[in-house]
Amino acid sequence: MNATFTPKQIAQLLHVSTTTLRRYEELDLVPDVPRTASNRRMYSPIHVQAFLALRTLLKGFDIPVSYDVMSLLKKGHVEQALWTINFHQYNIQLEKQRVEEVMRLIQKTDFSKYRNVPVTEEMKIGEVAAITGVNPSAIRHWEMEGLIRAKRNPENGYRVFTSRELKKIIVLSSLRKTVYFIESMKQLLEALETQDLTTIEGSFKMALHKLNERLEMQMNGIAEMMRYVQLCKME
Repeated sequence: MNATFTPKQIAQLLHVSTTTLRRYEELDLVPDVPRTASNRRMYSPIHVQAFLALRTLLKGFDIPVSYDVMSLLKKGHVEQALWTINFHQYNIQLEKQRVEEVMRLIQKTDFSKYRNVPVTEEMKIGEVAAITGVNPSAIRHWEMEGLIRAKRNPENGYRVFTSRELKKIIVLSSLRKTVYFIESMKQLLEALETQDLTTIEGSFKMALHKLNERLEMQMNGIAEMMRYVQLCKME
């Protein structure tokens, strides 16, 4: 006889509410749930694994990514789901490389070029955006937050940025996903101003540590997802 579970049992197992389980069902993220004659939900082991895979994926990936992957699996599009996961794992690899690249940049004394682009002491916001790959609106936002400071060209009033501010923008764009609090970022940028390499290196090591933690959570999510895929194949 196949094992069956009540919503309360699964909710207790996953430390979520039964309302959360119903929402996942409504979003079409798990296999269809059969009902008893009295219209009560009757979950099977494949439902337990689907919920477990989803909850574990959510720890390592953004909500839209996790939902997209589970939706694809529900529809039987396994390969597409795997490629979606692969794409976002590639992104975390790029993020790690970016952090390591910027750490090497901070340690360099010569900052006359960045990625083979000449760096000057009077760069317009468009030039800085192009060099760093950061949207001008983000640069303006960081200026409003007091994280960077632009000078104004007295002739036309345009913002101009020095190499020092460019370096700050590069650091901001590198660590914005791992250094969440504005005050923490301000402290890091102050350390950059004073060339406090010990503090700067500590921030970058923490960023890499968080990336390593996220990678581990992603791998755990993938493992549970693959168990779910195997169960689906046995159905």
